[in-house]
Amino acid sequence: MTSLLTAPPAAPATEGSPAPASSSASPPARRRRRIPTGPGLLRRLSPVAIIIVWQLASFFGLLPERILPAPQLIAEAGWELTRGGQLGEALLISTSRVLQGLALGIATGLVAGVIVGSSRIADYLLDPPLQMIRALPHLGLIPLFILWFGIGEVPKVLLIALGVFFPIYLTIAAGIRQIDPKLLEVARVFRFSRRQRLTDVILPSVAPQALVGLRQSLAIAWLTLIVAEQLNATSGLGYLIMNARGFLQVDVILVGLVVYAILGVTTDALVRALERRALRHYH
Repeated sequence: MTSLLTAPPAAPATEGSPAPASSSASPPARRRRRIPTGPGLLRRLSPVAIIIVWQLASFFGLLPERILPAPQLIAEAGWELTRGGQLGEALLISTSRVLQGLALGIATGLVAGVIVGSSRIADYLLDPPLQMIRALPHLGLIPLFILWFGIGEVPKVLLIALGVFFPIYLTIAAGIRQIDPKLLEVARVFRFSRRQRLTDVILPSVAPQALVGLRQSLAIAWLTLIVAEQLNATSGLGYLIMNARGFLQVDVILVGLVVYAILGVTTDALVRALERRALRHYH
């Protein structure tokens, strides 16, 4: 006689006990890509909608070409400038000017901010004249810079550096004054050298404020470049715009302005990404 072996009955599930695993576990569901909705979708659609309305207004003659050419014509002008090499050359020259001015302004602003923020005597001696210079509109100094430094690259780079200097200086100096005194006390107890206090305590503590200052400096740098290149230049994006103005080429002027805007937005986005990463690491 064949005996039938039956499995013992399963124990009743109690509250808090894990559920029995299924013999045929289903594969994990694939992560679906999030489709932007709400405000995120509107932020992406609004520029596209503006371009479409702009193109339609030009197509039906509601927007005269001599005032504002259609986006299609601007794109064609940009393609011609790119294919001919003029846009690439101008872009390279203008970017080089901004980078040089940024490097000089950031370096001097960082040094001045550390000195003034770390020393009360330096604050009393250096900050008042610096604040007086900051009160001057630096773009109004263009004629004076031309008289001092000529009409070459030097006045353009120095104007950009001057505009970059003050946001860096102010944020660094204010950030150092707001450092937790306990951190400085720990550095003193462990007998950190002046260099160690600067690199291990001061600079990491002021990094969030410094990145905010850097974003402001980038905006000022591009604004200064636009004005400096249009007033006195023989190359660069500003020169391209001014040359187009002489020939009434509105589409070329708009190409230059669009490139300026793209450069400004791109550099700001890079600094914002760096700022988010630094703040996450800081906290």
